[in-house]
Amino acid sequence: MHKFVILLAAPALALAVPAQAQESASQIDYPGFTQLTAEVANLRSERLLDAASFFTAARTQGALLLDTRSAAAFEAGHIKGAVNLPFSDFTDAKLREVIGEDLDRPIYIYCNNNFRDNIMPVVTKRAPLALNIPTFINLVGYGYANVWELGDVLSLSDVEWVAAAD
Repeated sequence: MHKFVILLAAPALALAVPAQAQESASQIDYPGFTQLTAEVANLRSERLLDAASFFTAARTQGALLLDTRSAAAFEAGHIKGAVNLPFSDFTDAKLREVIGEDLDRPIYIYCNNNFRDNIMPVVTKRAPLALNIPTFINLVGYGYANVWELGDVLSLSDVEWVAAAD
């Protein structure tokens, strides 16, 4: 009888575990993400560059122009000189492989929403979901302190664009 009562009580006990503990056990930390987002907000607002400053800085020795769109979108077209690491592939190891060991290396990011054309391969996303936002937060969260973001909205004709056929 006791075993039967324990078996019936187990699901109720699982539901009683706080959500934070459940997330922690599953390696998902939403409260930690929201805290990191709040901590990064002011830094990000200070790191938005106009197009001229962005492209000048991105061409300096040691700088990395990082495109975190999908590999397919990158292959279809990207800013000349950009390196691709899809956002979904971010891990400590993959970031070190692409960016290098220098956590202070200047990293310059852009995304679909930096282009007004709204055509492939840079179809506009909903503004609160623009890829620059999670990319910036994640790079800082992984320890890269020198991240800069294109703050302007341009036309594809305003940049040196490279496509797979080029």
